[in-house]
Amino acid sequence: METGGSAGYLKKGRYAQRVGSGAPVYLAAEVLELAGNAARDNKKNRIIPRHVLFAVRNDVELGMLLAGVTIGHGGVLPVLLPKKSEKTAKEQPKCPSKAGILDRSV
Repeated sequence: METGGSAGYLKKGRYAQRVGSGAPVYLAAEVLELAGNAARDNKKNRIIPRHVLFAVRNDVELGMLLAGVTIGHGGVLPVLLPKKSEKTAKEQPKCPSKAGILDRSV
């Protein structure tokens, strides 16, 4: 993340009337720290763009700041779908012959 680019985002977003010269450096350090934690969680020694994506999207404030930003080679966040309950699985058998729809004994 370029410090000059992040300074432009901070100024354009009107988060404050004035933005100090240390703010973009702090922002870059924060992103690198969170990306390092994401890399460590995935048992990796190097930070890749996927880890930066995890860091930005999982942090509330960074997610709002960089909402319209696409991170190259970052991929997408995984979405876990809810599991089907056992009740609905028992009500709708997958095989039509077990459901009695195709009764060939008639």
